[in-house]
Amino acid sequence: MKAFVTGGTGFVGAHLVKALRARGDSVTALVRRPALAETLGWGKDVRQVKGDLGDAAVLREGCAGVDVVYHVAGKVAARNADEYMATNRDGTANVLEAARDGGARRTVVVSSLAVAGPTEPGHPVDESRRPAPVTNYGRSKLAAEVLVQAMPVPWTIVRPPLVYGEWDRATLKIFQLAKRGFVPLFGDGSQELSVIHAEDLARALIVAATTPAAAGHVYFATHPTPITSRALALAAGRALGKTPRIIGVPPLVARGVLLAIGGLARISGRPTLLSPDKGNEYLAPAWTCRSEALTRDTGWRAEIELEDGLRRAANWYREVGWL
Repeated sequence: MKAFVTGGTGFVGAHLVKALRARGDSVTALVRRPALAETLGWGKDVRQVKGDLGDAAVLREGCAGVDVVYHVAGKVAARNADEYMATNRDGTANVLEAARDGGARRTVVVSSLAVAGPTEPGHPVDESRRPAPVTNYGRSKLAAEVLVQAMPVPWTIVRPPLVYGEWDRATLKIFQLAKRGFVPLFGDGSQELSVIHAEDLARALIVAATTPAAAGHVYFATHPTPITSRALALAAGRALGKTPRIIGVPPLVARGVLLAIGGLARISGRPTLLSPDKGNEYLAPAWTCRSEALTRDTGWRAEIELEDGLRRAANWYREVGWL
């Protein structure tokens, strides 16, 4: 198949491009920094179009004549709500229009569990849960989903929870702290989390694109076993041969820290994942979901166990000098 991937040099996008190449698919990727693409070892196997989600002409070039458009690119940290919307909502609109004009047979859009909102411990949600985002990021991804479902191009939306694995700089922070011997966590470490390795997510995106029954549906894609934030930090430590000390940060203190860091980021004009808005996410009791619907319609199941996935990630971080 011929595929166009936005965000191909990003964390999830890199895993998706690798999986598509392994299938023998013809891949075109939207890249902002071609030099970064070189570090992924694409060579001449992947056609690159340079630009971003605001460049309609580049998106039309990338979508021309493809079978599937995988929209992976998005903004996970921004200075304000408008920035999130400009990328995650308006950028998605540009991709959808290019996919329609290019004649794509399917558009697969990566959304987020943040659209559904926080959950209760022991009660992971399925796709029947009404959207209830609590952050600017979640609201921007919901706005994107509304656009996707209104477009005439056949679509599938995949909402992953916490994604980890090689190339990820977000969960890298947990490994870096564990290596130092301590990991501070907002709350008491009991927050329940659904997780998925990026390689499993890439497979989910591909089956969502290639299975006729998946058209017109929203799916969660996750490993079936949730984990607490404390257990995740300890597992990252084990992958490094360490037993880090877990330091809980009380909610009131956590919100004060986020307010201070967010204020400094605003003054400097830099986006940050540590902001008062994100406190609604970090301090929620659970972020868990179920993916039985995706399994039912496509046969997909997560295959990578957390301990194995974290060990792979740790080894890769060491090999490339990130850890």
